[in-house]
Amino acid sequence: MTDDINGIDPSVPPAGPGCADCDAVGGWWFHLRRCAECGHIGCCDSSPAQHATAHWKSAGHPLVQSFEPGEEWFWNYDTDALYESGPALAPPSAHPADQSAPGPADRVPQDWTRRLHG
Repeated sequence: MTDDINGIDPSVPPAGPGCADCDAVGGWWFHLRRCAECGHIGCCDSSPAQHATAHWKSAGHPLVQSFEPGEEWFWNYDTDALYESGPALAPPSAHPADQSAPGPADRVPQDWTRRLHG
């Protein structure tokens, strides 16, 4: 990937440290994804609510980057393509290191592994 890709705005910071949609309803997430175009943070497809995919479907922004510490990969929902790396996006590049995954810790149910999507 190069810095000049339609659907990526490297100047836009992430919208927050967690899934905005889960936070709005008191939900929880497994892992986080960051929209490469607008910075929206959504939960992954293994999460109960799958908000990153919902954002793609509603906003039409197909490129996300993992928002997990130590991960740099991008995913293109339109093409189902994985990119091991890509352009640097505005910091921070991941949720806070002390934030649990799944998270947030106080909202994760004890049987969380049974609630994940396969």
